Amino acid sequence: MDRDQLVEHLRFAQELGVTGVSRDPAWRGREGGQPPPATIATAVQALVAVRNDIGDCTRCKLHGLGRKQIVFGVGNPDADLMFVGEAPGADEDIQGIPFVGRAGQLLTKIIEAIGLTRDDVYIANVIKCRPPQNRNPEPDEVETCQPFLFRQIDIIKPKVIVALGATAVRALTGASAPIVQLRGRPLTHASGAHIVVTYHPSAILRADQAGALQLRRALVQDLRLARKLTGLNE
Repeated sequence: MDRDQLVEHLRFAQELGVTGVSRDPAWRGREGGQPPPATIATAVQALVAVRNDIGDCTRCKLHGLGRKQIVFGVGNPDADLMFVGEAPGADEDIQGIPFVGRAGQLLTKIIEAIGLTRDDVYIANVIKCRPPQNRNPEPDEVETCQPFLFRQIDIIKPKVIVALGATAVRALTGASAPIVQLRGRPLTHASGAHIVVTYHPSAILRADQAGALQLRRALVQDLRLARKLTGLNE
């Protein structure tokens, strides 16, 4: 990280209200300390089983529309905080890891700005295959793929799920109202997890300077809410 990147990172952290990072291991674990290794191993095995069930998926038309590979999910299988996006992009399709392109790099900065790393949270998408030209996922594709996301959530059992963008919001809540109407008040997933609705990082990248600033401020507020709901110490 060069000097300019460090300055930007610290400025963003300040906007989020982060004044320091605790090195107490319990800060990143669930209440009462870290879970037993056997618990994590069980979760890992369960996630592997879901990935194996997906296989080299041909359940919807996306498999024949140019996708290179399945992009499953990455992170802590016992995470308190989970991020759910829309679908893989070109970089994700190449690497097989969610949120590694420009939007993913912005998401990583956001995660670090609230005192966590990508290894502390879990990151996944509703759709596990890249739609052609990064178009929005179609309803039949979401219907086919979202059960695998729900299984991931059931295994990880996060306290808070951040829904990044309209596709994630609809898949997780069924709500079709604009994000501007839904954000700012936590919703509830069937698993009992809080859902914090916010904009997809790509919306910031697409916006003009004024719009990007407005979206960024909204995202800051939403991440403050998510952090509060997890109960993590600052």
